[in-house]
Amino acid sequence: MASRSTTSLVKLSDSDQILADPTEDIRGRKVEDRNGEDLGKVDDLLIDAEEGRIRFLRVEHGGILGIGATASFIPIDAITRIAEDTVYVGESRERVGGAPQYDPDLIDGSQYYDSLYGYYGYPPSWGASGIYPGMPHGRA
Repeated sequence: MASRSTTSLVKLSDSDQILADPTEDIRGRKVEDRNGEDLGKVDDLLIDAEEGRIRFLRVEHGGILGIGATASFIPIDAITRIAEDTVYVGESRERVGGAPQYDPDLIDGSQYYDSLYGYYGYPPSWGASGIYPGMPHGRA
C-alpha cells in the first residue's frame, strides 16, 4: 500500500483553510448509511494539509451533547449523495462501527489513515492510484 510520506491530515476547523464554496460545507449534517440508518453527524472534515483537499469525514456519534461521543473516520470516497441536511454513505452501520479506531497516541498517523483506506477498500488518495472524488475542497 502506498505511504503518505510527509503529508499530514488536520481537522478543517483546526486549520487556516476555508472551503472554496461555503455553501458546500457539510459539517453539522446528519450522516446515514446505505440502509438509511443514522450514523451520527459530520463533526469535522480531515484535510490534506499539503494539498488542501478533504480526505475524511469525522463523524461523531453517541454521547450526550457531545460529551462521551465517539468519532469515526469515513473516506469521502464513500459518499454517495449529499442533501441539504444529510450526507449519505455507501457503507453499512456495522462496517463503519468495525473500522479501525483512532488512537491519539499513534506515532505515525499515516499508518492509521492507510489502514482506514484499506479497511474500506479505497485506494489512498495520496497513492499512485488514488483519485480525488468530486467533493468540495479547501483552499488557503
